[in-house]
Amino acid sequence: MTKEGKAKAGLMQRILDKVEVIGNKLPQPVTLFAILMGITLLLSWIFGGISVEHPGKAAGMIGKDGLPVDTIEVVNLLSRFGFQKIMTEMVSTFAAFPPLGIVLLVMLGIGVAEYTGMLTVGLRIFVSKAPRSIITFSIVVAGMLSSIAADAGYVVLIPLGGAIFYSMGRHPLAGIGAAFAGVSGGFGANILPTGLDPMIAAFTEPAAQIIDPAYTVNPLSNWYFLAASVPVVGLIGTWVTEKVLVPRLGDYKPSGEIILEEEKPISKTERKALKWAGVAVLAMIALVLLMIIPANGLLRGEIDSVTGSRGFQPFYSSIVPIMFLIFLVAGLVYGIVAKIIKKDKDVTDMMAKSMSTMGLYIVISFVAAQFVAYFNWSNLGSVLAVQGSGLLKDIGFTGGPLLVAFIITVSLVNLLMGSASAKWALLAPIFVPMMMLMGFAPEATQAAYRIGDSYSNILTPLLPYFPLVIVFCQKYVKDMGIGTLISMMLPFSIAFAVVRIPMLLLWIWAELPLGIEGPIYYMP
Repeated sequence: MTKEGKAKAGLMQRILDKVEVIGNKLPQPVTLFAILMGITLLLSWIFGGISVEHPGKAAGMIGKDGLPVDTIEVVNLLSRFGFQKIMTEMVSTFAAFPPLGIVLLVMLGIGVAEYTGMLTVGLRIFVSKAPRSIITFSIVVAGMLSSIAADAGYVVLIPLGGAIFYSMGRHPLAGIGAAFAGVSGGFGANILPTGLDPMIAAFTEPAAQIIDPAYTVNPLSNWYFLAASVPVVGLIGTWVTEKVLVPRLGDYKPSGEIILEEEKPISKTERKALKWAGVAVLAMIALVLLMIIPANGLLRGEIDSVTGSRGFQPFYSSIVPIMFLIFLVAGLVYGIVAKIIKKDKDVTDMMAKSMSTMGLYIVISFVAAQFVAYFNWSNLGSVLAVQGSGLLKDIGFTGGPLLVAFIITVSLVNLLMGSASAKWALLAPIFVPMMMLMGFAPEATQAAYRIGDSYSNILTPLLPYFPLVIVFCQKYVKDMGIGTLISMMLPFSIAFAVVRIPMLLLWIWAELPLGIEGPIYYMP
């Protein structure tokens, strides 16, 4: 390497070290939301009484643009009224926090599917059955699909990617990089609905209701776009692995004996159980179709006076329970056939084990719920949205450039705050209303967020699983460190951003629906 190259590498390393130091000094999410609660209370006291006119509710007044407007005033939450509201609604605010029930319900079903081993066996078979010519593509895609099982991709697929490449005589770190890129860099892209979809939508909806109290967000409002992203991310991830990472790593020369954890071959019983679980999933899907296709189906709504047909709103509102039942039934069938579930206590133990891993999330949900409530009650979000959108209009920063700037902002925040739900709970009340006033539907802002929340995951040491990935790498390269892993993943991050951001802009230009009830534009 030349002196100039070494200098640039040294500068980059110093920058990354600084980011790590700053990131480590950030408080934990619970403390962070508690601090934000205090800041919100203080700001509501400082700016209490300030009002703006904004097009949201018809109040008899007509603005200069001919639209109805409503005067919104910042509410002082440190007043007698505000304090009483905080104290009397603390319990109901927590209990009614939308993401809490949604996540816990879905995780009950996923817990049974995960702890029976069904999801792990399914991932292993998916990768092992792929032809050698598309093995890299299969690993990247399997990484994206693994998001249906929360952490399964990190703990199962990433070490599996290294083992597969090693067994093929290729550099194992390339396999780990491809898997890590799919699991974390392609996070959110999936051909199947996941528990993250309703979780994210549950934050988007109340944020949208700051502007339009009747607005609802379908949990699958980004599904079409995210599903279409899977082959795109898979192909670009494969290209980076084969054309950038593999040549950079060169031939693999182990420094000593490689000791891999012994992985038992998939048994006939497990294969049989997985087949029957697949049959159960198909049967559940067929049952759901019988409830929505017939005009008088159980999940069809009231007859619309305009169209004369029954709507699908009950089905849309039932997506989370349907996901829970599909995972639960599939896990039950797999566990019974594989003889892992022998009595009803086994099922309840699996559900309880799944819930035991959600303790931190429940604590975070409490403080996040209070912060979101304080922010909404104070009307700070509405005032900030109106003022911010007006400023953006004045400087002409609208349309595609506005979305790109938002995506980049999210990706930078993502370097320091890894939790997708915690980050969106913070950003949604500000950016969703602001973008609505700029003409973008909440679903479009949410789609942009999903992109920014993914491609920078693989660059931050603050990702909870980042140290685990380093441990996986050190099985093959003993002196593997943070800088090496970041340098491996940086090309993936850049490539995913360069491809996925223009893909969203083209999608919007073509005015394609982002998903089920997934509009692009919003008219106040």
